[in-house]
Amino acid sequence: MKIIDLRVMRGPSYWSVKHYRLIVCKVDLEEYAGEWSNTVPGFAERLGALLPSMGEMPHVPGVSAKQLAKHPPLSAEQLADGEPLGHVVQHVALELQRLAGMPVYWGKSYPARETGVEYVVFSYQEERGGRYAAQAAVELVEAVLRDEPFDLKPVVDELHDIREEEFFGPSTWSIVAEAASRNIPYIKLKNSNIIQLGYGHNQRRIWATTTSLTSHAGVEVAGNKNRTKAMLEDGGVPVPRGTTVYSEEGLRDAIDELGFPIVTKPLDGNHGKGATIRITNWEDAVAGLRAAKEYGRAVIVEQYVTGDDYRLLVVNGKLIAAAKRTPAAVVGDGERTVQQLIDQVNADPRRGVGHEKVLTSIKADQHTLDLLKARDLGLDSVLDAGETVYLKSTANISTGGTATDVTDLVDPYNVLLAERVAGIVGLDICGIDMLTSDIAIPLNQTRGAVIEVNAAPGFRMHISPTEGLPRNVAAPVIDMLFPSESTARIPIMAITGTNGKTTTTRLLAHLVASIGYKVGYTTTDGIYIQGVQLQKGDCTGGQSAEFVLRDPTVNYAVLETARGGMLRSGLGFHTCDTAVVTNVAADHLGLRDIYTVEEMAEVKAVVPRTVRKTGWAILNADDDLVYDMMRTLDCRVALFSMRENNPRIEEHVEAGGVAAVYEQGYVTIYKNSYKLRIDRAAEFPITLGGRATFNIENVLAAALAGYVNGFDKDMLKRAFRTFVPSPTTTPGRVNVYKFPRFEVIVDYAHNTAGITKFAEFMRATPATRKIGVVSGLGDRRNEDTLGFARIAGQIFDEAIVRQDRDLRGKSAEFLRDIMTRGLRLDKPELPVHYIEDEMAAIDHVLATAPDGAVVVLLTENIAGTLKKLDEFEAAQRA
Repeated sequence: MKIIDLRVMRGPSYWSVKHYRLIVCKVDLEEYAGEWSNTVPGFAERLGALLPSMGEMPHVPGVSAKQLAKHPPLSAEQLADGEPLGHVVQHVALELQRLAGMPVYWGKSYPARETGVEYVVFSYQEERGGRYAAQAAVELVEAVLRDEPFDLKPVVDELHDIREEEFFGPSTWSIVAEAASRNIPYIKLKNSNIIQLGYGHNQRRIWATTTSLTSHAGVEVAGNKNRTKAMLEDGGVPVPRGTTVYSEEGLRDAIDELGFPIVTKPLDGNHGKGATIRITNWEDAVAGLRAAKEYGRAVIVEQYVTGDDYRLLVVNGKLIAAAKRTPAAVVGDGERTVQQLIDQVNADPRRGVGHEKVLTSIKADQHTLDLLKARDLGLDSVLDAGETVYLKSTANISTGGTATDVTDLVDPYNVLLAERVAGIVGLDICGIDMLTSDIAIPLNQTRGAVIEVNAAPGFRMHISPTEGLPRNVAAPVIDMLFPSESTARIPIMAITGTNGKTTTTRLLAHLVASIGYKVGYTTTDGIYIQGVQLQKGDCTGGQSAEFVLRDPTVNYAVLETARGGMLRSGLGFHTCDTAVVTNVAADHLGLRDIYTVEEMAEVKAVVPRTVRKTGWAILNADDDLVYDMMRTLDCRVALFSMRENNPRIEEHVEAGGVAAVYEQGYVTIYKNSYKLRIDRAAEFPITLGGRATFNIENVLAAALAGYVNGFDKDMLKRAFRTFVPSPTTTPGRVNVYKFPRFEVIVDYAHNTAGITKFAEFMRATPATRKIGVVSGLGDRRNEDTLGFARIAGQIFDEAIVRQDRDLRGKSAEFLRDIMTRGLRLDKPELPVHYIEDEMAAIDHVLATAPDGAVVVLLTENIAGTLKKLDEFEAAQRA
């Protein structure tokens, strides 16, 4: 068995619109083709013994039991009854991730077209973990099939490590999850731990529990403990007496002034690193100095304040939660050693590695050994029954400590004190550490103190306390970042289809920009931000869409969305406001396992299926496959048609729908019994006086998308009249060059449907001779290439066959022969020349075209072709 293709989906895709994070792989079963789980003796029993928990219903946060029941785990009974091996691989991949603390559950599997090959699709939490789980699942299943040993532990350990390295920490995840629950999108920025919440101009960012609103000055103050203490003391906040030292001599002077017990900690420390508390003698003081100096030269020496450790959390000036923190500890029973007691504590199912679970397992590190040694104990010591031994100096959850929620017990004085501390330091999210005997008594009455102020405080103790009520401390963070009257999103228009999507995208981007929006848009030519091209090339996939949505200056996104990106990695957004589907025709069939036009329509339908309920899908009523998409949509639908008496339009409008129709030469909006004529189509430069009917269709789609989004008639009319097609605005889309002796038209028509519509334009274009420079594409089916060439042969009086730079698997001779045959199917005597290099072919036709001719360059190299024509034009003027 082996994986022959693996793709990672990061958004809505052909395989699922609702489940965004998917591994899609094709598994060649090889010698096990045709086998099921019950046809290989002992397979079901061996697999069950290796993965006994695979048949248990998983617990997935945020997913209801009802939802999980729709996708149950693979039970022992099902294995015994018989399941396809692809289905088994799918469930093993899910179970391996779950064993490593990644709660995933959704997947599906089905046969591919090739005999003995299965599609295996399953969800992942971390991309690297999903890839690893796919390979490991195939290897595990094959080992069980062969009755060979398989060591499960290193696989789970590796997945565990991946989870710890890649997944959000609990604090970050709580904020992200709260945002997602409010339909606020998020993007993890590349090569960083920064999370973008929202899109474009409306985005906010978080890094752990610091935000884009967090004051840099506040973080600097909190990071310097001396400065913090001085500011708090000046504000009347009780703080321990202390000083900063750099050497043993300074330490001795501090002790002479403060007396024992003391605390040592690094000046710029955090999370309890390098801190030693309750020091009562000189030897321990020196050890504490050395521990703190591992994190910096300057060491704070403070009076040790007695009392329990409390953490108070303030968000946006309000106390949100409070927790009593207890350092990691064990309680003796008179029988077990310290290590055995630690193991017993760690057996609590709530404890795990790192941030995997609500509590962290206790690790007996050197600091623990030092604490034990100070009490003349070791890991092999047996504690008396009831004897408590603390294993850490600080109460951090990340070192095995526990937390008890006390939010409802905090005295009003202490509430005000915490809120004042956050304001004095200047932090929007602030963790205040207090030592006091009772948080329900004012701090000034217990002789307690504020011992530390933390920027980026951890949330885990509040969202998952060991005891007491969990607190949704992420909600006030999101309330602060996105107040009730604000929005996290920007409008998104997504355009897909076989032909016309680039022109429609540019029309819509021009329309939106003309009204004053700062537009980011993607096309097959590149990515544009406010009219400036920032990236070149085919930018119609998910990464390009994310590029626009990450841009902080953009407040409107118009995204061309092609089949390649959807099949390769899914969409770069989860929902959009408007989706336009121009048409669906035979193109790229046979690539990435899409073999029929109907399957291609399913791919294109992904885009309108992501439209939010109150948004709009703009569909071509003249195209059966596009019109049929209405059945799968859960949003409002508007239709456009080049036929004014299209019965589908009439039925839709009679039912109260909205449509755009080309009628009596006008682009007209139909709504109920009213007609709103935008303008004569011939007045729009993109239609070339009405001859380019395919661009009238594109205008209809754009006008309808604009209208349903609130753009009025005058806005639409002005935008379409000022959109002038040119090599700059619409490169490679009917670019017309008028030279003294002949015209040259550059176009990107590259499939049968596209050239069929282009043929209508050419028939309406007068010329003494029509000459075409054409090529076949190596990634098309032979019948598609023949069909394309046949239409081209009908258009032209003379043809020059050239070759693309990338022949995509086919030979130059084959493509030349099939193109020549297709060109002459209806015109056996058509003059056909062969000039392999595209630029050489253009040079030839420019040098030989007769007066009054129209030369058509159906180009692959748009930039190179336009540059050559610009140079030719300059030479003509010289």
